[in-house]
Amino acid sequence: MRIHPTIDHAELRRALGSFPTGVTVITTLDPDGALVGLTVNSFNSLSLDPPLILWSLGTRSSNRRAFEASGHFAVNILAEDQAAISRRFASPARNKFHGVATHAGLAGAPLIDGCAAYIECRTHSTQVAGDHLLFIGRVERVHTAGRPPLVYVGGRYCGVGPVKD
Repeated sequence: MRIHPTIDHAELRRALGSFPTGVTVITTLDPDGALVGLTVNSFNSLSLDPPLILWSLGTRSSNRRAFEASGHFAVNILAEDQAAISRRFASPARNKFHGVATHAGLAGAPLIDGCAAYIECRTHSTQVAGDHLLFIGRVERVHTAGRPPLVYVGGRYCGVGPVKD
């Protein structure tokens, strides 16, 4: 029998926080047609052939039912001037879309105006892993706007700048 060492959750959180991530808002429509969205940094590419992406949602999220039922979602990759949008969609606010300019994407999933890029997906599969539900999306449409992305690291929002050699 293999014994796993006890992991200090605070130290793990600090270690994970030292890895810069892009910032996205994943959106969909619930079964009643209401707009649903939340800030997610657990997004990454999975495969180019077929074109697949991956993101995760807490199993206890109030948004779980909407994403499981919809079959489609959009990954809004936020631009560096959209930190306020990230904060809004990370909050428990009831009407997160109030005052946020959007337009309808595939299957009605909202696309937030001004993003660095959009990736529109059909849900390919889901799988529970620990305390999260993994969503694998098959990319159906993609658009890049040429805007610098928003980055999150060490508990702060940042922009992307050149690296000095």
